[in-house]
Amino acid sequence: MLQPRQKRRMLGELLMSEGLLTQAQLDQALAEQKRQGIRLGQMLDRLGLVSEKDIISVIGKQMGIPFLPLDQPKVDAELLTLVPEETAKQYQAVPVSRTERSIMIAMVDPLNVFALDDLARLTGLEVQPVISTAAAVADAINRWYRQAEPVAEPAAPAYVPPMDRRAGDRRTAGERRGTQAQYEPQYEALPGAAAEKKAETGRASDSEDMGSVVRLVDMIISQAVRDGASDVHVEPDNDCFKVRFRADGMLREVMKIPLDQQAAVTSRVKIMASLDIAEKRVPQDGRIQVTLGSKTLDLRASTLPTIYGEKIVLRILDKNAALLDLDRLGFSAEALKWMKAIVARPHGLLLVTGPTGSGKSTTLYAALQAINFQEKNVVTVEDPVEYQMKGINQVQVNVKAGLTFAGGLRSIVRQDPDVIMVGEIRDPETAGLAIQAALTGHLVISTLHTNDAPGAVTRLMDMGIEPFLIASSLLGVLAQRLVRKICQQCRQNYAPSPDIVAQLGLSQNGEITLVRGAGCQACRGVGYKGRMAIYEHMVVTDKVRAQIISRVPSTVIRGDLIKDGFIGLREDGIAKAVMGLTTVEEVLRVSQAVDA
Repeated sequence: MLQPRQKRRMLGELLMSEGLLTQAQLDQALAEQKRQGIRLGQMLDRLGLVSEKDIISVIGKQMGIPFLPLDQPKVDAELLTLVPEETAKQYQAVPVSRTERSIMIAMVDPLNVFALDDLARLTGLEVQPVISTAAAVADAINRWYRQAEPVAEPAAPAYVPPMDRRAGDRRTAGERRGTQAQYEPQYEALPGAAAEKKAETGRASDSEDMGSVVRLVDMIISQAVRDGASDVHVEPDNDCFKVRFRADGMLREVMKIPLDQQAAVTSRVKIMASLDIAEKRVPQDGRIQVTLGSKTLDLRASTLPTIYGEKIVLRILDKNAALLDLDRLGFSAEALKWMKAIVARPHGLLLVTGPTGSGKSTTLYAALQAINFQEKNVVTVEDPVEYQMKGINQVQVNVKAGLTFAGGLRSIVRQDPDVIMVGEIRDPETAGLAIQAALTGHLVISTLHTNDAPGAVTRLMDMGIEPFLIASSLLGVLAQRLVRKICQQCRQNYAPSPDIVAQLGLSQNGEITLVRGAGCQACRGVGYKGRMAIYEHMVVTDKVRAQIISRVPSTVIRGDLIKDGFIGLREDGIAKAVMGLTTVEEVLRVSQAVDA
């Protein structure tokens, strides 16, 4: 990791101090830069005032990184085997020399921390970066690798679990596909990052661009998207500022940032999210819109004051993600038939329950997908609108403007809806309005935070809803959890111990074979890749309605359902573990809170 440098000066000032540029020439370049909207260094080179080589040399001096012109005719062919040509082109980096413990690599962007980590991991040496021009690096790659042919790219080594947690991205350079340009983020704050752009003057230098936290934050976000992360945690500690990604429901550390850059990184994110930079004592929430290639993403930004400074969490939402249909969610045949019958009903209430991050929103959207939009008026009220769907009317909650779930729901019922989706029932007022809408001829689907399906009844009663109203409106409750799927690249069979077989209630007649992941590069050594849901669904029968009206505890309702053949979360998960889709350990981890 590169150490922070002294406060950087603007490129124009640096060039004038080196005697390469006059004030009149700088003013001319700044005026043209403002008119054409390109970088100052690019404009100086275009006008013929300062060469790219001189600009890069000055930038390297400012950053404390040596400049290397790469004019030597060739390098040791054995050195090139350490960095394959594909990797060299991907990172615009070429090896120059090496010692026993380190390797010197000429780079166009020596502050690309992901490139530095990959190159260090690939070569097994400490990387000593030097800076050079893009043209010089490209020319060196073409000349040196051609001269060294045939040079076979080394076979990928067998996966060894990494020992250094600072090397967050476990993939080799060859596994990272897609060009950097494809993932170069472009931001639009919600509302406006225009204020930030307005504040940036034409004097912003190339050196500031390369060395600033803007580039660092861009890289963190683009890497999180590439890794399929749902959340980015940027959190201060007593000795560093660390970044963690949540992928497949689990957090992993990907990098550490020097404490000197903590304030700058925090301010950058706040500016992007239109938050108050000066306010550091209270939590703040904002949103950012990111364009990555053809993708448009929403980031929900949240700051939290801690004893070491402000922690930032970014929730990544792909508004245009491909939505799953009910057939692809992993329902059992019986549960799928029940779910399709529920969404075809003309009125009533369907609840999907589970903790935060259990995939409830995905299930709701899949349920909406099964509805004929041409014949029905479908309206949603959400916070936030996670996926945009054609053919339905989606309302975004705006508490500051007075538009809450309850307020939105109250207005929706006057819009002649057939189907209403409420993102979450959080309070008694929203619960009461949802029940009333379900009783007056609308199909209402929503989410609730409970441990299991029968617990939804108790939760509604705790909100003050009368039992007879719940019994009259509730069609059914679906509870779910997300479990990690076994990596398909390293899956292997094994025989569980008799104790595990007995604990899971599996038949001991004959040998039981289960599947688990051994750990490989594709899954970063964890044995899992991707997630799927496990479910339990409660059918509201006449017996259940009678129990609701009599205020029977949810534990008793659950016990009676089990006697009648109810399949709980754990049983559904075990069935999927036996099918080789997930592991027993995953099922036990997510179903511990449910009395199965």
